Amino acid sequence: MLVACTCKAYADITMFGDVALGMLRMMGHREKTVPGAILAEDVPAALDRLKRAVETAKAAAPHDASESRGDDSDEPPVSLAHRALPLIELLTAAARQKVDVMWK
Repeated sequence: MLVACTCKAYADITMFGDVALGMLRMMGHREKTVPGAILAEDVPAALDRLKRAVETAKAAAPHDASESRGDDSDEPPVSLAHRALPLIELLTAAARQKVDVMWK
C-alpha cells in the first residue's frame, strides 16, 4: 500500500503504507485510517510531535546500524530522519500557510 500526503502549500508526497502509518502515529493520529486529514489549526502540534519523535529515534539509534540490521547487505539503512524529512517539510509549509493536510 502507498499513502499520498497532500496540502495546498506543498507538492504531494508518497510513502510506503507502513512508514506512513508509523509517522501518522508519531504525529498523534492514533487511528489507522486512510484516508484521513489534519485540520490547519492542528498541523503545528502534529509537526512538533513528529519532530520530537524523530529526535528521540535519532538518540536511540545504534551507533553501528549495520550490526543491528542482521543481514549482509551493502546498502545502508534509511534512517527515520531521512524518511520523515519530506513530511516535515510538507507540514512546515502547511503550518506556515495555515492549510489542512490530507492523506489517501
